[in-house]
Amino acid sequence: MASECDVLVIGAGPGGGSAALHAARHGLSVMLVEDHSAIGTPVHCGECLSRLAIENLELDLPDEVISLECKGIRVIFPDGTAKLLSEAGYVLEKHLFERWIADEAVAAGAGLHLGHKVTKMTKVLNKENVFSNWVIEGKGESFPIQAKVVIDASGVAGVAARLLDMQEDVEVIAGFQYEMHDVENDGYLDFYLWPKYSPHGYVWMIPKDGGRANVGLVTTEKKGAIKYLESFVEDTYLKDNPKVNPPWRGETGAGGKAGRIRPFGGTIPISGPRSRTFADGMMMIGDAAGFTSPLFEGGSHLALKSGKFAAEVAAQAIAAGDVTAKRLGEYEKMWKAEFPPYDKILRGKTALYNLSDDELSIMGRCLPEEMGNMGPFTKLAVGLRILFRKPTLFTKRVISVLLSFGYSRAKFYGW
Repeated sequence: MASECDVLVIGAGPGGGSAALHAARHGLSVMLVEDHSAIGTPVHCGECLSRLAIENLELDLPDEVISLECKGIRVIFPDGTAKLLSEAGYVLEKHLFERWIADEAVAAGAGLHLGHKVTKMTKVLNKENVFSNWVIEGKGESFPIQAKVVIDASGVAGVAARLLDMQEDVEVIAGFQYEMHDVENDGYLDFYLWPKYSPHGYVWMIPKDGGRANVGLVTTEKKGAIKYLESFVEDTYLKDNPKVNPPWRGETGAGGKAGRIRPFGGTIPISGPRSRTFADGMMMIGDAAGFTSPLFEGGSHLALKSGKFAAEVAAQAIAAGDVTAKRLGEYEKMWKAEFPPYDKILRGKTALYNLSDDELSIMGRCLPEEMGNMGPFTKLAVGLRILFRKPTLFTKRVISVLLSFGYSRAKFYGW
């Protein structure tokens, strides 16, 4: 006999937890399924959110999920030039953060089912031949499941899109990081625009409490990503700092040293949102929908908010007795009205990756020391400095690069 619910959420990451929580708060019956045996493992990201994003998402974070309150971001160019984006935020213990959201969803009435993998989705039509609901099959004792709406939060793999033949080419980038110990910090996240160590990407140092730090990178050269990360560590002040396995991934080597420890991470969609993020009785959120910032690949804030949007639309559609694609199209209107302008960011990103080390450094030296409050006159002054020092940068669309930095700081979410 099939289990029944109003909403089935696939994947208990930040987006899935958010969708389940808000759907339950709307009074819907919710099942949240996760194919792993525990929530929050493995960790795939740098684990940070700006304070602006936290406020927009109306999250009341418990102390235990916050590793460090940070001042903002420092962008470091190939010649060592460093510029600040001072905007407060938090570095999270991501596995604890995801578990907290899932626990909040359960407290609101959602059912959590670990070790449950969706393998098949079948449409059910009513007597008017109009979509009615889904029958979902899979591996796990709660299957089959009958649901009016499915919210796909399964990550870049896009379980629902694959099963429903809605696949499309999605460009991805490889992200890997170490957790390192004994790393000094002054409260800023360091982002290195150094093509030598991260072709078509960047390197980060994200500090955490107790001298810990996530040190990692993203690059389009997926096969060489780990070697690039190793080179960065070996060539910088981090060389003698111990690398350890995070506590949820097993024991460390002797004395916490690197040994044969491998960095952890995964793939991140970077080509922008899918051309279609909804269908009859289904919406995709977070990475499954392609919601990551194309420039710096952050996605947690967009996953959390898209989960809330999807829950709101599901509640309205179910109340109206109409969960067809036409009704769920409201979801796409909502995220398009609020999320960053992906096409403009992608143009700037393409131009950024066409700059040489020298050109990146010149651009960096032309920027103000504090980039957080660049008004029209400051931007004009930056443009004039670039024109004076390296006029050819304008032929390489450096203005698109600078604009993409601003667009990436999404209006409602910060960095």
